[in-house]
Amino acid sequence: MINSIGFIGVGNMGSAILHGIVDSAYVKQSQIIAYDASVRKMRDLGSDLPGVRLAQNCAELADLADLIILAVKPIYIQEVIEEMRSSLNGKSVLSIAAGWTTGMLEKALRGSGAAYMRVMPNTPALVGEGMTALCDETTFSKENFDFVKGIFESVGKTRVLPERLFDGVIAISGSSPAYVYMMIEAMADAGVKEGLPRTYAYEMAAQSVLGSALMVLSSGTHPAALKDAVCSPGGTTIEAVEVLEKKGFRSAIMEAMNACAEKSREMTE
Repeated sequence: MINSIGFIGVGNMGSAILHGIVDSAYVKQSQIIAYDASVRKMRDLGSDLPGVRLAQNCAELADLADLIILAVKPIYIQEVIEEMRSSLNGKSVLSIAAGWTTGMLEKALRGSGAAYMRVMPNTPALVGEGMTALCDETTFSKENFDFVKGIFESVGKTRVLPERLFDGVIAISGSSPAYVYMMIEAMADAGVKEGLPRTYAYEMAAQSVLGSALMVLSSGTHPAALKDAVCSPGGTTIEAVEVLEKKGFRSAIMEAMNACAEKSREMTE
């Protein structure tokens, strides 16, 4: 049974999940222990969430937490596990690192007595709109698996998927907020060029993306049909769509995501 959660790493992703589960009241601040090598990040977390216990190192956190969430860069995971190894017996270790497969976790944790699980979340968890894939290849008990599923459902939506799909997951949801932010920035820049104040341009671009996404999720209508509904014959929108098609808008997105998935595969080799 999980009564305490330890976060190793409180950067963008770790902080998003931590703040998200506190804001959603899924757990209390007193149930969370955190550690980050950055003194500044630890200081900021202590100021933002004074009820969270701050550990002095990874080993201390492992002693205190039932569930340990590895939210550090992939290159540091092996080092962190070695630092915690003597305290991992009976603990549950959850990795959110791209490129770390369940096979790699099994090998790194062999002999420690820890259960392991892999998930792939994204940063919109910070505002309760995350998208998280949970790997069905895990040694977590059903009770603990359901608890972890609840963590990510409290900050967005979840899907349980086989690991063979995770490279695609990283491309379509794990990394995609960056692509969307780039589009919003470009839309806003175009608005500014047309004379809109920048603050309004960002608001209008972001709200349009949000509303469009909600239309896809709530209507059940194919995105192409929703696009067609905006394109009046001989109108302004179809002019813009024509330019996007000529410039390879769709193929650029697909190629970028293919590159992302390929990089994910390379990281597991």
